[in-house]
Amino acid sequence: MSKKIRIVAAQLNLLVGDIAGNLNKHIAAAKNAREQFSADIIVFPELSLTGYPPDDLLLRQDFIEEANHALHTLQATVKDIYCLVGHPHATSTGIYNACSMIYNGTIVGRYAKQHLPNYGVFDEARYFVPGNGPCVIPVHNMPVGLVICEDLWQPGPIQQAATQGARLILSPNASPFESDKYEQRVAILTRRAKEQHVPIVYVNCVGGQDDLVFDGGSMACNAEGEIAQFSGFFIEMLYPMHIDISSTQALVEKTASVIPSVEERIYQALVLGTRDYIEKNHFPGVLLGLSGGIDSALALTIAVDALGKEKVHAVMLPTRFTSAMSLEDAATLAQHVGVRYDSIAIDSLYQDFLGKIAPILPSAPSAITDQNIQARCRAVILMALSNQTGKCVLTTGNHSELAVGYCTLYGDMAGGFDILKDVPKTLVYRLAKYRNRSQTIIPQRIIDRPPTAELAAEQTDQDTLPPYEQLDAILAAYITREESIDAIVQQGFARETVIKIVSWIQKNEYKRRQAPVGPRINHKAFGRDRRYPITSGFKG
Repeated sequence: MSKKIRIVAAQLNLLVGDIAGNLNKHIAAAKNAREQFSADIIVFPELSLTGYPPDDLLLRQDFIEEANHALHTLQATVKDIYCLVGHPHATSTGIYNACSMIYNGTIVGRYAKQHLPNYGVFDEARYFVPGNGPCVIPVHNMPVGLVICEDLWQPGPIQQAATQGARLILSPNASPFESDKYEQRVAILTRRAKEQHVPIVYVNCVGGQDDLVFDGGSMACNAEGEIAQFSGFFIEMLYPMHIDISSTQALVEKTASVIPSVEERIYQALVLGTRDYIEKNHFPGVLLGLSGGIDSALALTIAVDALGKEKVHAVMLPTRFTSAMSLEDAATLAQHVGVRYDSIAIDSLYQDFLGKIAPILPSAPSAITDQNIQARCRAVILMALSNQTGKCVLTTGNHSELAVGYCTLYGDMAGGFDILKDVPKTLVYRLAKYRNRSQTIIPQRIIDRPPTAELAAEQTDQDTLPPYEQLDAILAAYITREESIDAIVQQGFARETVIKIVSWIQKNEYKRRQAPVGPRINHKAFGRDRRYPITSGFKG
């Protein structure tokens, strides 16, 4: 005879450091899970009480004490449902990344994460000590094993739990989005479930946290390694999962699910990352410089989709080099998305700047000096509007430009958030076409025209850079896959071109160090993932 149990995955959007607010979300979610879904168990994400990653807040004693107080409050408040909650657990031997199973005022089991990731965006060894053993808890007479996030990626913890008799694994996670992360998760869940012939319930958080985006994607994998239930991406929700248990096994009911395309996932990640950065930091809205080019066009549509047209202000800042096409297309795009749109010509400001510094310049302004003054005039205006309104300036530079320094420090790099920071130029075009899939929002001319900064007569990006298809391929090899110059040349690229691009990457580390944060979509994004020295003699 079997018994059906219902597990609710609490795919919540939590705020790092807002322990009181996160606690209230836990209490409300547990109440709803019990009353709305008649749930037996609710599973919250990794470090759910503090939000993830709390970083150096974990070094503060008052932060740890507040988290501990929240755990006790939750323990005393939630009744008649098993509640698996993530939290830091401080002991005399150090702090553990832990999860506790609470039931009717009692902590019936606690597990400490054994494998602490210390690569890429993760610094858990800085804060935590590792756990050293399994935790298997009887829930309605079924042995349930607990593992946390990185423990799934190693064979030991699930094997330990299965050896202790676990017939179901519950796994709280805080797994950041990457363009292919869903496929990686499915592969690892499939492997672990098959290895031990045990179902796994995977629960992930959702939301933006500085440069990180958490995509949710909570799911249940059956003992045969099939994804049986899937919550979806980028939505805060309580997702019920049904499991039949008998004296010998746990069976996960199968439901159909549709996985969005890579372009849709990336676009939604950028939308969510932008929305949460602006709203969680209490900005009233955003400003951006609209140029008539593809980058600012895509950034504008993402901002509107994230925040609504009322919170977005687009400003055109033309010079004598700005084409009629750019003026027309920028105005058309602003009209399509319904934002406030202003145009402020900067030629007179540029001439004033140049006139003031001309007497002390050793020679006539170079092309770079001339173009950067224009870009910095624009930045002064946007930042003045930001100061006056409190709105955050969105920069619109993409990953390809930032990699090689094709951007102006204190010019187009000046702002609070860079939506496209981790988006290569070739992907910018794919995302623009995705956004236009059902209705032309971004004028087709913007997508079709050769990219240009329009800071000089008849200028195009390819006057300075190789074609973006070639540039992005070399950047992926050198930055993302960390391949050597020789290895990249062997793939068919001209050595002179590869050496030039690598030298640009190295020379512009100082610029990137001063760039605003932006949503991370790849595993070697500029920022937490890639920590290269500014001062370096390495030329490889």
